[in-house]
Amino acid sequence: MAKKDWKLKGRKPVRHKKIKSLIERLTTPLGVETDLSTAFLETATFGPWNMLIVDKSPLGMEVENSEGETIAFPTLRGILAWNPSRKWCEVDHGAIPFLMNGADCMAAGIHSACDHIETGDLIWIRDQSHGKPLAIGWATMNSTEMVDAVKGKAVKMLHHIGDELWELEL
Repeated sequence: MAKKDWKLKGRKPVRHKKIKSLIERLTTPLGVETDLSTAFLETATFGPWNMLIVDKSPLGMEVENSEGETIAFPTLRGILAWNPSRKWCEVDHGAIPFLMNGADCMAAGIHSACDHIETGDLIWIRDQSHGKPLAIGWATMNSTEMVDAVKGKAVKMLHHIGDELWELEL
């Protein structure tokens, strides 16, 4: 899909209780506690994703995994807002330029990972020095394999800083 074709569509406000289960699916697996009861919540589609917009910021998305199941996960802005404690791996500075260009994350650049990652999980990638989120993708290895491997793809890229979703202005 060309970048110019990416538009926010079907944007509509929703009640907190109508999407309570989505918010729980977004935050619980990542160890996040958040109170969105006073937030202005909207849903919309953007490219291939169903979005959760919180106070005019795209904080959550729903994507399909390889089995066709719908998975809820924070966007990079959601990770910045909620600072989750699970489902992350850390990369060295050498990997960052490649990730910023949308490249998949290779195992050689990964120095540590949380213990909660299984193959097929949606995870977030952070930089080793500051812990700041860089990208989101599908784990192709579990956390132990990621850290121990010296070659191979560890994470298949889905969303990164600088892509269409990151640049989305609301």
